[in-house]
Amino acid sequence: MKKTGFSVAGAIVVVLILAAVGVGTWLVIDGNNKATNYDNYDFTSIIKGDEHNGNIDDHIITDKNGTYTGRPVYIVEYADFQCEACASLNSRVNQAIDELDGKLAVIHRNYLLSYHQNATAAASAAEAAGLQGYYREYGDKLFTEQSEWKYLSGSKRTATFEQYFTEVTNGQGDLEKFRQDMSSDAVSKKISFDMGIGKRIDIAGTPAFYIDGQWIDWADSDKTGTDSVTINGETISWEGAQTGANFTALIKKIVEAKLK
Repeated sequence: MKKTGFSVAGAIVVVLILAAVGVGTWLVIDGNNKATNYDNYDFTSIIKGDEHNGNIDDHIITDKNGTYTGRPVYIVEYADFQCEACASLNSRVNQAIDELDGKLAVIHRNYLLSYHQNATAAASAAEAAGLQGYYREYGDKLFTEQSEWKYLSGSKRTATFEQYFTEVTNGQGDLEKFRQDMSSDAVSKKISFDMGIGKRIDIAGTPAFYIDGQWIDWADSDKTGTDSVTINGETISWEGAQTGANFTALIKKIVEAKLK
């Protein structure tokens, strides 16, 4: 059964009004993963860079000091920078990471929704920033300013993404390298690779969260109130944890159960 998030609703309507260039770019990205044998990878663990993902490692979001306390609990998040639900939860994910003081790290992977006209461009910019060590900062900027860039195109979009890079790096980043990396084969392969993983585990919407190979259906999409995740024998319900502080509390509870 496919896993769906808040951004799936209205997909058919939005697809009909997408710009052709945006859809074409997404199809190129999506098509790149067909030659990769995903059976060779453990989706639940950190995936290192190789020829299939542009030699770009998984992005690990750690606490604000970049520290680990022992071996942290890893949660894998599949997200689209143009997804409104992803943006609304991003600060809550960061809050859980920071408050757990090194006990939690989030592996962030791209899963682009085809009806988001700027999803590919945004992911490419984040990956380019990540090659200079600014993935979390740039991703946070994209989520925070989502309403500003999501309908831009062409030179205006490029200029906006370059401005964001200058801001998050305090002018210390290599802007020319950032420009080149955004359109590089390596970045395209990384996004395509992430998409391929998402398709293998039947993700159809974002955000999607996995821990120990279990899908955290925090959205309680069937409204039965019986959905839960089991960690170290402890059953944890996510009922009522769709937003805000409840979501942060859910993530913290899962981490505490995992560390027992």
